[in-house]
Amino acid sequence: MADLTDLADVLEAVGPRLRGMRVARGVTLAQLADDTGISVSTLSRLESGQRRPTLELLLPLARAHQVPLDELVDAPETGDPRVRAKPIVRHGRTFVPLTRRPGGLQAFKIIVPPREASEPLEPRVHEGYEWIYVLSGRLHLVLGHRTLDLGPGEVVEFDTRTPHVVTNLGDVPVEMLGLFGPQGERMHVRSGA
Repeated sequence: MADLTDLADVLEAVGPRLRGMRVARGVTLAQLADDTGISVSTLSRLESGQRRPTLELLLPLARAHQVPLDELVDAPETGDPRVRAKPIVRHGRTFVPLTRRPGGLQAFKIIVPPREASEPLEPRVHEGYEWIYVLSGRLHLVLGHRTLDLGPGEVVEFDTRTPHVVTNLGDVPVEMLGLFGPQGERMHVRSGA
């Protein structure tokens, strides 16, 4: 009986997880329908929990979100020695830990959703150093008195004691890799600042 309860709990959590992934990527239901071949109404019912997830629905969704199938259903660990990092969402940004050793540098894949150009952000200052590599989208960086727009393949590194704003003014999500020291990790991932 406990196995059936566990299965029901896992299946019930799939819809909200799918919606969270789609929203974090800044993708509409219509765009996801085009990518997967699944109708908008089916996707909507799946995300709201009104439709039970099936393998036929989850496989194209995993492919579209570029995640393993077990991440969609939050499958229990199987003894695999690989680290299965859980994404962390702070202020609409998704941080996927790529390293998990105590202290030292930490690496993250970061997804920054599209923003309105009229939404002002306050420059931040904190101890540390940052290195950012843009995977996709256009990253807007204000660093002191300089303004930079970075595209895929571009890299920036800077001392975080310089006032800075890292944002996305475009219409599509920005995906990037970031390396932070312990102070930068606390600033971006743990404190929610």
